[in-house]
Amino acid sequence: MKLRLIPLSVALCLGLASAAQAADHEVRMLDSGADGSMVFEPGYLKVAPGDTVRFVPAGMAHNSASAFVPDGAEAWKGPMDKPFSVTLDAEGVYLYQCDPHLPLGMVGVIQVGDAVNAEDAAAAAEALKANIAMGKERLDKYLGQVD
Repeated sequence: MKLRLIPLSVALCLGLASAAQAADHEVRMLDSGADGSMVFEPGYLKVAPGDTVRFVPAGMAHNSASAFVPDGAEAWKGPMDKPFSVTLDAEGVYLYQCDPHLPLGMVGVIQVGDAVNAEDAAAAAEALKANIAMGKERLDKYLGQVD
């Protein structure tokens, strides 16, 4: 009987250790921030696979919606004016936007682990910039931080 309990307790400890390694990050959706008006703060975020990013509105009429995700990753579209969390498991570069404020350059970049899709993300960013009237440089700035 004791032999069965030992492997179960080891498995339980390993499972808890894995869960403890995942981190939570917060991105605020702002009317005004360090990079101007209608911004995500931070605009660039690097996380580990399995981490959770929580988008928190600090103004009215904001959401977070993926604009580009790595192969095998799930796209998301958060609700308007409500906190929303997404757990990011697939490595690579993610681009996201605030749907109503995309023309004002309200975009962000999340790097999960290694930037295995950096070239594809850069191409997607160029296409996304066609929908941005003001603040196109933000997307370039954030992509410039990808390593």
